[in-house]
Amino acid sequence: MRLIDNLLASVALSTCLASPAIAADITGKVTGPDGKPFMGAFVVAENAHTKMTVSVLSDANGLYHVKNLPAASYNIQISAIGFRSDPRSAVQLDETQKASFDFDLRPRPVRWSDLNTWQGRQLLPKTPAHNLDHKDSFFVTCFQSCHSFQKRMTTAVRDEDGWRDRVKYMNDVMLAGEGRRMTDQEMEDMTAYLTVAFGPDSPKPNSPDESPLYKSLVRPFSPAAMNIGYVEYDFPAPGGMGPWSAVEDRDGMLWIPYYGKGNEVVRLNPDTAEMKHFKLPFAKTAGIHSVIPSADGTVWFVETALGKIAHLDPATGEISEFQNPPLPDGKRTGAHTIRVDDRGLVWTSGGPAITMFDPKTSEFRHFDLGGTYGNVVGQNGDQWFTSFRDDGPIGRISKDGVLSKFQPPTKGKPQRIQVDSDGTVYFSERQGNKIGAFDPRTETFREFPLPGPEASPYAVGIDRDHMVWYSSHEQDTMNRLNPKTGEVVEYPYPHSEISMREFFLDRKGRMWYASSANNKIGYFFMNDAPASDSRK
Repeated sequence: MRLIDNLLASVALSTCLASPAIAADITGKVTGPDGKPFMGAFVVAENAHTKMTVSVLSDANGLYHVKNLPAASYNIQISAIGFRSDPRSAVQLDETQKASFDFDLRPRPVRWSDLNTWQGRQLLPKTPAHNLDHKDSFFVTCFQSCHSFQKRMTTAVRDEDGWRDRVKYMNDVMLAGEGRRMTDQEMEDMTAYLTVAFGPDSPKPNSPDESPLYKSLVRPFSPAAMNIGYVEYDFPAPGGMGPWSAVEDRDGMLWIPYYGKGNEVVRLNPDTAEMKHFKLPFAKTAGIHSVIPSADGTVWFVETALGKIAHLDPATGEISEFQNPPLPDGKRTGAHTIRVDDRGLVWTSGGPAITMFDPKTSEFRHFDLGGTYGNVVGQNGDQWFTSFRDDGPIGRISKDGVLSKFQPPTKGKPQRIQVDSDGTVYFSERQGNKIGAFDPRTETFREFPLPGPEASPYAVGIDRDHMVWYSSHEQDTMNRLNPKTGEVVEYPYPHSEISMREFFLDRKGRMWYASSANNKIGYFFMNDAPASDSRK
């Protein structure tokens, strides 16, 4: 078993609340409408008090195993596209209880909100103005920006005025947070399409499975993909998009940027699910896109809509802001993703240039990469960046302040970037549907093609066993790449519209994420121990 798997199995489903020696387990079997074992149903155990959920999958024999649950009352239900089953409510488990529940699935219509983004773009109505391909304005503005269609568009039927109001909100709050806006004509064009696709007279069928194309768009998972599980926390986000990422501080707390109207950063205690909110002292949308704890216990974050870097002292709640100055030619520099290096220097991406900020002197310095996005602290004082353009390079700024650019073989729009402990630089190629790898010692690239139509890798992380993980923005999957073999395992995720932007590994080997469209904070783990039928 891999090192990270051992680590994750040791914490399994406890989220540090219970010791595996004194924790409850739930096992059982899931059967389909034909009475046969059903593979790939999520069994979700929700703590009734904290609302923390643990989700595991039924295996090829229909068996599931939820391990190491803290003593509490749980609601247990099944999540499987096109199926339903009766939930188990108020299941009280003590510290050593071994409970067993079987679930029989019955068919239900597939919902539009169940689809992944790629399926939706094949099945949603087309218009002369919108074909829903990668160059389509609707796809670029919505599906590639803040969210896709499942959670914000399919949940309510709106007429033209209703959709015009939603488009205005997106323009004034979400896109403004990215430093860009639609024209009046673009807003009207967007409103017209949303009214066709999601209005009261939409030509689309009530259920996607009524379309003859639907079944051909369902991609199967392998039995090996059933060994993943997820621990998730609810992130209340009324009136807008919620968490953008989650990163651990020196005390084991998770820090979360609340984007959109949130105007706050949030600290999560993973042991208790308690959240503390640190609000900005003004109402204007700041667009808090990224947050990073520093070694001294304070926290840095960006106000993307305002082009500012901000500093929070959690002990006092005091927030200081620093305006990122424009470039010599007057262009706005922006503030997008933030990191703090070993010297205490603050690095941000966003706009055409990289920004370095020295908190001791309050001085800014800019490095022109021709467009920036991802940002990570590397080895030996190096800082690494991506340029989110079709022909974008990755960039390195050395400890002595020298900027170097390296051009990947594929014009794939490099987006997120990570550095492994061996020095290899990995990055997601969003439009190239590849993971890129760069060896700084030889200055050579390798690229790994990813499975599936439009893998669209976004968040990227590296575990302790040097496996590279990425989220697929189009397929709503969590995926593991073995860079030694090039093998990729695609794992299901419990929700549609995965919307993960960054992965952060904590000291226990857990990979944390935020799913902004689902308002969830969580981590995933390998559930390698085979399930067993407790009735035998």
